[in-house]
Amino acid sequence: MNPRGGQDLMAEDDTSKYEGEAHRGEDHASPYPVSRLAPAFDLVDLAKQINQADQMVNTRVSAKLKVIADQIKALQQEARSVLEEAQKDQELHRAQCNFKRIPGKIYHLYAKADGTRYFSMLSPEDWRGNPPHEYLGAYRLENDMSWTPAEKLDTPDDTRELVNRLLGEKGL
Repeated sequence: MNPRGGQDLMAEDDTSKYEGEAHRGEDHASPYPVSRLAPAFDLVDLAKQINQADQMVNTRVSAKLKVIADQIKALQQEARSVLEEAQKDQELHRAQCNFKRIPGKIYHLYAKADGTRYFSMLSPEDWRGNPPHEYLGAYRLENDMSWTPAEKLDTPDDTRELVNRLLGEKGL
């Protein structure tokens, strides 16, 4: 009975809506709504939120993994190019040469009839257009002992310019 003489609407009985101990902490830390104005928790809505979050995470992870896969492919291609260049450089270093090779100089590669390759300091023009053997090309020996084909010598290297521009933008 309440003070007005009526029956108490909130009377405790064995069929209480919530079982267990009541939350005694701060309202914001409650595992359930503590105000009638708070939104109701619906398991279906919660499951939808979790599913949506999972989809967003999967999409983000998939996008990042695709970028990584593309970078791996690019690095693999770069590795192939480096190995091919190294192989070509090794083949050129194995060509016969009867003089000391000096970095920065251009040498002319010829092949004898038996397939033997050799370097000469004389170009086909020095032979007046009639070299003694098949002319294979001209190469410059670089300081790092790599070889640059003569046809690529006039190709501008924009790497240095790009690095300088990037450093300039960062104020370094």
